[in-house]
Amino acid sequence: MKDSSSSEAGKRATIYARFSTDLQNERSIEDQLSLCQSYAEREGLIVVSTHEDRARSGGSVMGREGLLRMLDQARERSFDVVIVEALDRLSRDMEDLAGIHKRLSFLGIEIRAVHEGVVNTVLVGLRGLVGQLYREDNAHKVRRGQAGRVKQGLAGGGLTYGYAAVPGRSGERVVVEAEAQVIRRIFQEYVDGRTPREIAHDLNNEGVPPPRGRGWNASTINGNHERRAGILPNELYVGRLVWNKVRMVKDPDSGKRLSRPNPKSGWQVAEVPHLAIVNPELFTAAQQRKEERGHIHPSHQRRPRRMLSGLLRCGSCGSGMATNGRHKSGRIRIRCSAAKESATCSDAKTFYLDAVESAVLSGLRAELRAPTVFSEYVRTYLEERKRLLATSQAKRHRLEQQLGQLSREIERLVDAIAKGHGDPSVLGPRSTAL
Repeated sequence: MKDSSSSEAGKRATIYARFSTDLQNERSIEDQLSLCQSYAEREGLIVVSTHEDRARSGGSVMGREGLLRMLDQARERSFDVVIVEALDRLSRDMEDLAGIHKRLSFLGIEIRAVHEGVVNTVLVGLRGLVGQLYREDNAHKVRRGQAGRVKQGLAGGGLTYGYAAVPGRSGERVVVEAEAQVIRRIFQEYVDGRTPREIAHDLNNEGVPPPRGRGWNASTINGNHERRAGILPNELYVGRLVWNKVRMVKDPDSGKRLSRPNPKSGWQVAEVPHLAIVNPELFTAAQQRKEERGHIHPSHQRRPRRMLSGLLRCGSCGSGMATNGRHKSGRIRIRCSAAKESATCSDAKTFYLDAVESAVLSGLRAELRAPTVFSEYVRTYLEERKRLLATSQAKRHRLEQQLGQLSREIERLVDAIAKGHGDPSVLGPRSTAL
């Protein structure tokens, strides 16, 4: 009888290791590699490469260079087996883990977990579900912990301009008086009738360091009224800590974290009078002026978009060009937006928009008279149409497949409920979600 271990001899293996955050031990990678190396020796596998991702979440494959390199090498048939300490090292997302297993299986590559052996579809499904539930449960626990901290008057997130963290006392903040003076000045000047743009100009000219970036902008001062972000809408400056204004969600395609506003009913408020920087009367006056300015008719707030809106750039700093009033003849002037908004560009020269538009159109007419240029335009246009059509068809095919899969899963759940298999209180909501 042939020894089963002899069939394993000579198989090429790669090891993948990952740990999640900067707070975890850097030695975790080395420990995983050592454990997987020992497993390979016991199984008679030849380790030909290793891949690792340090301080990378298992919630997405995006940004994990080690994993992506391993998958690239898999397509080149560089190894026969992938060894991991446990499946959650590959991913804690059900979709991603299933996709990795599906692609490696198609290429004839096995996944082996040190503590679980050869990985099959059932194990991938179970571990993917457990991993995702663990990740989501951790997120709920973190938010619950943050909510408890906010009730105690402690910060639930990052630093706000005007405050500094207290060393060794997590969540505690103290007022930075130099920045507090700037904040009081902004509120007072705004209430006195100055615009955020004028205030930003002065702060930049005086060399006052901004909260972030190269300089002060009108948007930094105006902020976002819906999210209570920025300088003027921020209630922390009047001694009121508001938390849970936004939630972070991860784009499944790009892996990027995006913020989404929460309804006001979900906001959590705590009074922190020791962090107040401006008095309530001044803060209220600023909000009233913002409210009055917000009722200006849109036609007076923003001029109509022109042919070259968003396309023109400053030759000195590369910033966009913005309108800068009109000549008495009615001609619209434009200038560098950085020079206009924050005075960070030294070239404050203005141009007439109609002259720029005329020069661009004249140049286009001259260029398009050349047959070779016109042919190149048509060729590029047709190629782009083909690409968009192919992308659209691929997306439609993918959505049809997903729709079919969801329909089949719903039918299975309905059948299970009808036949009395499983708990209807669990299967019913799951069917509705699908």
